[in-house]
Amino acid sequence: MKPSLLKWIAGVLLLLPAATPIWAKPGPEVHWTVTWAAAPDSPGPALPPQTLRQIIRTSTGGSSVRVRLSNLFGSGPLTIGPVHVALQANGAAIRPGSDRALTFGGRAGVTIARGGSVLSDAVKMKVGSLQNLSISMYLPAPNGPSTSHGAAMQTAYIVQGSDVTASIDFAGNTSDDTRYFLTDVEVASQSASSAIVVVGDSITDGVGSTDDRDRRWPDALAARLQMTPGLEAIAVVNAGIAGNRILNDGAAPFVGPRALARYERDALSKPGVRWILLFEGINDIAASDMLAAPGEQVTAAQLIDGMKLIIARAHEKKIKIWGATLLPFAGTKALAYTPAGEAKRQALNAWIRGSGAFDAVVDLDQVMRDPANPERLLPAFDSGDHLHPNDAGHQAMAAAIDPRLFARRHR
Repeated sequence: MKPSLLKWIAGVLLLLPAATPIWAKPGPEVHWTVTWAAAPDSPGPALPPQTLRQIIRTSTGGSSVRVRLSNLFGSGPLTIGPVHVALQANGAAIRPGSDRALTFGGRAGVTIARGGSVLSDAVKMKVGSLQNLSISMYLPAPNGPSTSHGAAMQTAYIVQGSDVTASIDFAGNTSDDTRYFLTDVEVASQSASSAIVVVGDSITDGVGSTDDRDRRWPDALAARLQMTPGLEAIAVVNAGIAGNRILNDGAAPFVGPRALARYERDALSKPGVRWILLFEGINDIAASDMLAAPGEQVTAAQLIDGMKLIIARAHEKKIKIWGATLLPFAGTKALAYTPAGEAKRQALNAWIRGSGAFDAVVDLDQVMRDPANPERLLPAFDSGDHLHPNDAGHQAMAAAIDPRLFARRHR
C-alpha cells in the first residue's frame, strides 16, 4: 500500500469517535429526583455567624446527593459555606466516615443573590430510602432576614460563631425548631424514579404530629410506598406551609406566598414530579370570617376557579393531579368556624368529589370525620385543637390513598 494512502486512512481514523467502540453498550442514565423538600414560607430572624445542622429524612434513596439553598426572603446577597452532608447517628451527631463536603460550581461556599436559590454540585454518597441525613452549613457573616420554613416539626442544632460543619459530635449546640435556607434534597439513581408532591397547609406540614419522629402524613405515605412492591422508586415530597392559602398571600395568622404564586417553584419544577396532590382551601374559607379586608373574602366559586387553574397548569406539563377533600373543622381552636364557612367547605368538597376535574380524588373528609358528628374530626384522630390530626390521624390519611393510583401512572 502506498504511503500516501496509509496517511489518508490514518487521518480518517483520527476523526472517528475512538473513545467508545461501536459494540460497547452506553452507560446507565442517571435520573435526578427530589426526595425531600421544605417550602420557604416567610422571612426569618437575622442570624449571626454560626453553624446550622438540620436533619431531613429521604423518601427514596440514590447513589449521589445534591441540595438546594434559598435566599428567597433575604434583603441582600447571602454567603453560605462550607456545607456538608452526612448520615445522622442520633440527635446532632453524625456517623463517622459518612461526612461529605458539598461544593457549588467547584467552590466550598456560595453567595446567593437576593431572592434567588442555588443547587449544589452532586456528591457521590449512597443513601437509602427513609434515611436520615444531617446537612450542616456555616454562615460566616451576619445576615438577615433569613429564609425560613416555620413548622419544621424537626429540631435544628446550632453552634454559634465557629465552623464545625464536619464535626461528628457537634458539642455545645443549642437548638431551634425552624428550617433555614434548606429547601430541597435530590438523589440520583439509575432507575426511572419519580415523585408525588403534596401541596398543602398546616395539616400537610405536620402540625399535630410528634416532633422529630417523621409522623406527618406524607412521611407515613412514603413509608407505605417503600413497603409496596413496585412503588419503592416513588418519592413523596411535602410542599405544605402552615397557614397557607390558595388565593391570597399571608396576612396574620395566615402565612406564606399563596399556592397559585408558589406552585411552579414548590411543585411543578421539582425534578421527577409525575403527580401532584392538592390539599388546600380551609385557610381561604376561615380567612373570610377572620379578616375584614374585602380582598380577603372568598367564595366557594372563587376557590373552585383557583383549583381549576392549578389543575390546568399541572396538565400543561403532563403531570397528573389529585384532589383531596377538606377535613371538618367545627369546634376548632385554631381557626374561626361559622355555618357560612362550613357551607363553603361542603360546596368545595362536593365539587372535588363530583366534578371530574381532578385525575383522582382522595376523600380524606370521609376518612377523618366523626360519623356521629360529620362536621367534627373523629376524636381518635384529633390532636386536641379539633383541626389538626394526631399521629394516628396522619397515619389514617396516608392509608386512605390507594396505591393502585401510583401503579397505574408509574407504568
